[in-house]
Amino acid sequence: MTTSLTAVRLGGRPDLPLLVLGPALGTSATALWGPCARLLGRDLQVVAWDLPGHGTNRVDPDAADDPLTVPALAAAVLDLVDTMAQGLHRPAFHYAGVSVGGAVGLQLALDAPDRLESLTVLGTTARLGDPDSWAERAATVRERGTEALVEMSSGRWFAPGFVEREPDRAAGLLRSLTDADDEAYAAVCGALGGFDVRERLGAVTVPLLAVGGSADVPAPPEEVRGLAEAVPDGRAVELPDVAHLAPAEAPEEVARLVREHALGPEQDAPGPEAEQLAAAVHAARAAGLTAAEVEALVRAALAGEDPPAG
Repeated sequence: MTTSLTAVRLGGRPDLPLLVLGPALGTSATALWGPCARLLGRDLQVVAWDLPGHGTNRVDPDAADDPLTVPALAAAVLDLVDTMAQGLHRPAFHYAGVSVGGAVGLQLALDAPDRLESLTVLGTTARLGDPDSWAERAATVRERGTEALVEMSSGRWFAPGFVEREPDRAAGLLRSLTDADDEAYAAVCGALGGFDVRERLGAVTVPLLAVGGSADVPAPPEEVRGLAEAVPDGRAVELPDVAHLAPAEAPEEVARLVREHALGPEQDAPGPEAEQLAAAVHAARAAGLTAAEVEALVRAALAGEDPPAG
């Protein structure tokens, strides 16, 4: 299976810091990250990638049939970023990924820590499932197609009540599952079956935020916390009433967490008093006041005194 990836630009100006978003198995970048990315695009250039055979990344039936691995996907992410950089040597970027997208993020942190400025993983643990369960799921998909997984995925992806509250969003995600190429989906199952970095977490030096949903079955909250505790600069956040696809279930909260982890807490906007003071200073300068007179006016305003006569 080819590991070439397709970039999906989801928002933000190209001069802003780059944030790369990774998908979950069976989802497209747009269906999973779209609502969240619109919020992140205010402060970051947001680019996602689609797994082979998912979303915009159609599989070439004549491509070499090599086994897919998480390290190969991580290397493909670096190739994608380097191609986008148009000659800029090895640019660093922020990264956030869900499930297999988070596993790719952990692999990036181990293989190319100098390339990551921050790492957020959602619904991700150092080992997702076990090889036998992934082999069983791959066999099911090869025999019956991804349509056979719709009911199971709906129950694992979404917390109770989400489908009723957001039917269009849920339907879009489940449609991305049924649209996924069966063989490509099975190949990603094989990649996840071979992923296990539990013994390497102490070597992760990138600042890590691990986000878990209280109702997440594939990545239980206690395992998400354990992941963060095993990383030297890691911390965990648990989202209530959220299951496996946090960016779709809680886009506002996920956008806030990812943004703050990447760029730091958002500064409060100036209050009306500050705006009035700035307007008064501008008017004083326009009226020809000297620098000393403007300074006296500002000092008086900050102290709550009447402005000096003049």
